[in-house]
Amino acid sequence: MLFDFFYAILELKKVARKGWKEKVGMLNPESVADHSYGVAIMAMIFSDKMNLNTERMVKMALLHDLAESITGDFIPGEITKENKIIVENQAMEEILSKLPSHLANAYSSLWKEYLDGISRESILIHEIDRLEMAIQAAKYFGEGCTKEKLQEFVESARSEIRSKELIEVLDSISYK
Repeated sequence: MLFDFFYAILELKKVARKGWKEKVGMLNPESVADHSYGVAIMAMIFSDKMNLNTERMVKMALLHDLAESITGDFIPGEITKENKIIVENQAMEEILSKLPSHLANAYSSLWKEYLDGISRESILIHEIDRLEMAIQAAKYFGEGCTKEKLQEFVESARSEIRSKELIEVLDSISYK
C-alpha cells in the first residue's frame, strides 16, 4: 500500500512547471517537486519566525501541489478555478486512498484547510507559494532570462502577498 503511494507521488518530479515553459519559453524548467521543496523550506522558516504551527505548515506545503502528480500543472486561464478544484480533489482522493485511512483522513483534512485558505497557516502557504515563484523568477533572471518575460511572475506574487514578512523578501528581488 505505501509503495503504491510513494511510487505515485514521485511522478511529481517529472511534472514541469508549465508557466515557465509556456510563458517564458524555458526548455527545462523546475519540476513541481522542485517548487514544492522550496515552498516547504520557506514554510518552515516563516512559520517558526511567525510562531505558527510549523508541522501543519510544512505538511500543507508538501501536500499543496501533490494532486499535480496526476493532473499535471495548470496555468491560470487554462481551466476554470471551479474545475481545477474538482479535478485536483479527485486526484488527491485517488492519491490518499493509497494510505492507511487514519493518515488519508488527516492529510485530506490538511488539504481541505489549504484549499479553504481560512487559517493563518493556510493563508501563509498560499502567499509562500507565490513568493517561491517570484524568487524562482529572480533565479531565472540570473541565469539569463529577460526581465520582461519574468516580471509577470513577480507582479502576480506582489498582487497576492499581504504578509509583511513575505513582502520584505519580495521587495528585495531586483534585476541587476
